[in-house]
Amino acid sequence: MTRTPRRRAYGVKSAPYAFLVPATVLFLLFFALPIGYAVHLSFRRTEVKGLGLGKGAREEIWAGLSNYTDALSDSELLHGALRILGYGAIVVPVMLGLALLFALLLDTDGLRLRGFTRLAIFLPYAIPGVIAALMWGFLYLPDVSPFLYLLDAMGLPQPDLLDGGPLYLSLANIAVWGGTGFNMIVIYTSLRAIPAEIFEAARLDGCSQLQIALRIKIPMVAPSLILTFFFSIIATLQVFSEPTTLKPLTNSLSTTWSPLMNVYQDAFVNNDIHAAAAQAVIIAVATLALSFGFLKAANSRTKQGDSR
Repeated sequence: MTRTPRRRAYGVKSAPYAFLVPATVLFLLFFALPIGYAVHLSFRRTEVKGLGLGKGAREEIWAGLSNYTDALSDSELLHGALRILGYGAIVVPVMLGLALLFALLLDTDGLRLRGFTRLAIFLPYAIPGVIAALMWGFLYLPDVSPFLYLLDAMGLPQPDLLDGGPLYLSLANIAVWGGTGFNMIVIYTSLRAIPAEIFEAARLDGCSQLQIALRIKIPMVAPSLILTFFFSIIATLQVFSEPTTLKPLTNSLSTTWSPLMNVYQDAFVNNDIHAAAAQAVIIAVATLALSFGFLKAANSRTKQGDSR
């Protein structure tokens, strides 16, 4: 039995939707559903009756916005957000600056061992964050660090890298070491997509390598810089593994050092899943607002540049 043209056309049109079904199901199960459940929990609280023992002693009731007001008035969450701002002020510019520099150097004509160098810079990104934090944590400890041993052998003072101001630099170093390679690959890929004729025309006009980089390459990879900055903001606001892993090595890191550590403390230590859900929703909304604001500002600036 042959298929009619109408049935054949319907099958062709419905094929893309069939391919979307697996991704849609995974999105709903592992992304949309957990977000919806977290929002649901954020409006609830547990009411304890009597000593909290026996059946029916604990009941989940409607809490309204009380969890959100408690979270916004939580000094630990606010202090954690301020610490993350200081941490991000170090990580984001240094990481993106190094990524751009490495990408420009790799795009230089006549560079030897280009493939090996690119792999060496990218390789730290492939190491899990917990493993990287453990490795750097032991390098920071005075008793086992070879760097501090060399400073001591030369009679130089040994800084405490896990206390005070150096602690921010130590944490930022882990993030920069692990994230520079990924951002470098994004920028480098964008550089390789620029037509070679543009560079040849610039050389004929007498431009040096530095002038080509500043006046041609960097402006043309601006969308990639915006993308990497966007990813870096999200990663900075969600920092958790590095301070949590270094926590046993120093007393300077509290259990609520970052906002996500505060969420973990409320959810799994204080056993207040509803307060933790409210804090998680606030962090997600703040991340979305910052990301959307940055993208909107970047797009408006790009449109202004195009209009000129």
